[in-house]
Amino acid sequence: MKRTWLIHSIITMFVWGLWGAFSPMSVDAGFPETLGYVVWAGTMILPAIVALTLVHWKLDADFRSVALGCLAGFLGAGGQLYLFNILHDAPANLVWPLLSLQPVVTISIAVILSGERTGRWSWIGIGLSLIAGVLLSINPSLGTSVRSYAWVIPTLIVFFAWGIQANVISHANKTMKAESIFAYMTLTAILLIPVALRMTDFSKPIYLGFKGPYLAAIVQLFNAVGALLMVFAFRSGKAIIVAPMINVGAPVITIILTLIITGGEPKDINQIGMYAAIIATVLMALEGQTASNETKKA
Repeated sequence: MKRTWLIHSIITMFVWGLWGAFSPMSVDAGFPETLGYVVWAGTMILPAIVALTLVHWKLDADFRSVALGCLAGFLGAGGQLYLFNILHDAPANLVWPLLSLQPVVTISIAVILSGERTGRWSWIGIGLSLIAGVLLSINPSLGTSVRSYAWVIPTLIVFFAWGIQANVISHANKTMKAESIFAYMTLTAILLIPVALRMTDFSKPIYLGFKGPYLAAIVQLFNAVGALLMVFAFRSGKAIIVAPMINVGAPVITIILTLIITGGEPKDINQIGMYAAIIATVLMALEGQTASNETKKA
């Protein structure tokens, strides 16, 4: 296992942390999340061009590669669009903690079907990361008022879609180029633009100033670059380590940046989650790097 997975994972954490901290600004200004999706799909094109240039535009075009790449794209982007619909009526303070546990799906599939293994300290880190993910996603100010539980099944659909996506990307990397995977993910994101437009309520005013589509384009480019680096991380890293590490690392960066911007203080429960996430990331990184060095020596 090459050590580049760690570099790609860490950079992904930082760019997704930036995306998480600044993306709400466009929504708060009056630019709908669904149009933010459209902007994101557009920004995916630039890193896709860069990625394909790295491999001299030699795209894996056999049926299996196209199927795996598009499946990864539809699971990720489709899940995101479906989540927009869920959050209209669902309690966000219950939805996000549940979704934060989606690495459980990735880890289970990687262990059972792919036979991935790791050391004791890494497993402790993985366990801490799952706990941290829940603690980081809880926002006490939102409350947990629940009128019905109709949101549970739709949320579980997204939960499994995102968890499985990581395994698909990891599996696809074994037989095709990571650059091709991202190219097909970009294609599927673009194909779903009409769905996002249909979900947009154009009867309401849409803010088109700088904090709208322009800031969204800048911020969503961080999201797109992170998606590319995530695919690269899965190319040389184990899914059972890469998925939970990125899943808890990015929210920590988001919370820190948000606190810097607002000058606020972290909630006690989020602060505990941050400490747990940092410890988990260090444990997984150290053991993953040890495994990388041992593989290199062998």
